[in-house]
Amino acid sequence: MARSPGEGSVSPSASLRGTRETLSDPELESIGSDSEINGFTAERKTDKYGFLIKTEENSEREQELSVEVLRQREAKWLDMLLNWDKWMAKRHKKIKLRCQKGIPPSLRGRAWQYLSGSRVKMDQNPNKFTELDSMAGDPKWLDIIERDLHRQFPFHEMFVARGGHGQQDLFRVLKAYTLYRPDEGYCQAQAPIAAVLLMHMPAEQAFWCLVQICERYLPGYYSEKLEAIQLDGRILFSMLRKVSPVAYKHLSKQKVDPILYMTEWFMCAFSRTLPWSSVLRVWDMFFCEGVKIIFRVALILLKYTLGSSEKLKSCQGQYETMEKLRAIDPKYMLEGFLIPEIAELPITEQDVQREHLIQLKKWKEEYGELQCKSPTRLHGAKAISNADPAGHKPLVHSPSIILPSNVSSGKKTREQKQEEKEQEKQRAKEMREREKMEKEKKKLEKKKSKGKGDQSNGAMKEENGGEGTGDHRQEPVQPLLAKVTQKDSLNVHQSSESLCSKESEDTYL
Repeated sequence: MARSPGEGSVSPSASLRGTRETLSDPELESIGSDSEINGFTAERKTDKYGFLIKTEENSEREQELSVEVLRQREAKWLDMLLNWDKWMAKRHKKIKLRCQKGIPPSLRGRAWQYLSGSRVKMDQNPNKFTELDSMAGDPKWLDIIERDLHRQFPFHEMFVARGGHGQQDLFRVLKAYTLYRPDEGYCQAQAPIAAVLLMHMPAEQAFWCLVQICERYLPGYYSEKLEAIQLDGRILFSMLRKVSPVAYKHLSKQKVDPILYMTEWFMCAFSRTLPWSSVLRVWDMFFCEGVKIIFRVALILLKYTLGSSEKLKSCQGQYETMEKLRAIDPKYMLEGFLIPEIAELPITEQDVQREHLIQLKKWKEEYGELQCKSPTRLHGAKAISNADPAGHKPLVHSPSIILPSNVSSGKKTREQKQEEKEQEKQRAKEMREREKMEKEKKKLEKKKSKGKGDQSNGAMKEENGGEGTGDHRQEPVQPLLAKVTQKDSLNVHQSSESLCSKESEDTYL
């Protein structure tokens, strides 16, 4: 697949132009995924993957797992995702076997993020995608991206409408990548990769998963010179000699360069070649085991298409050979045939790495050093996990419906019961402290009131004792003074003074 052209090749009559606003047109947005285009009416049907099927067509019935088996696998995968770092460190072979069996559809998107390390990458770069999404972007890439949007799975309900939500998210992801890696820009083969990811996860998660594919799994594939894909073509052709000598000799005789037939296979990870059920199973294994899965699929297709003299009778020339490879017999691509073949083919990551070094040495002898300095390729989830030791955040359930705290939702767990006991103890402790404070407060009030009464009684005694002789008529007044208020005591004091003054007046007269 050729690299996308740069500026100067933009058509001024393009239906979708330049900026994100054209994709956010309310009229286009109202169409959504329910538009009646491509011959599909309002009564259209979709298969279980979201692809539209016409009413007169009979969709192929695939052998599906029973509900019980599916639920068991979901429970196992949920347990792995909750303790991902432990499983990856100690039981990676079990993860590999479960990926070969197929990831449950309900957990596939989440599992891809954990396998690829994109979840860790996203946690390490919070708000990065939002920042890139808010930026304008390079106009030369925006125009090319917009022209490619309607070509990506046009019969899937997410991308069936021009300017619909699926195409808007696809535009956002691809634009963000051109800003994240401006030296690499945009390549047309990235669009189907991003579209497959968007079918399984939101835009931000899809962006970081795309970053991991481009940087970890297939580094250099989408660079300007496509050197990495040419190098892998040589690796594939060399491996074909061991897997299928007949096919190798025929392609050598017809001088069919690997770049002619394997470019789309590798750059799009077979998303535009295989039946969809096979695509998903291949991607499950690819995220777990790395690029060797892509090599295995290619070798199997070449082996069963050109691997016998009987099959080569119809391929007498280069043109016929290419036509044969463009129209591979569907039975070799079915999930039931292809997946066991992939698992059994003895091509390891060490084989790929060893052949890579051999072909890289030959390349340098012919063309010199590689112009694109891409990161080192990592072969699968285990290598990515070892390269980035930062642990995953624990998997937290986020329900769409949250019940109030006072509403019971079935049986209580041990932790909930323990928490309730702790809360009861805390409440009882607070009540005891509150009662103690109230008692102390009452005691202080009693002391204060008693002190005021003692002071008033002492004052009366001083007044009575200062006159020299006691008046027995005033004795009954003293116990009453303790019960009256401060104001009343002042009035009594004033009346006694006036009485004394009258008596002294009479004595003088």
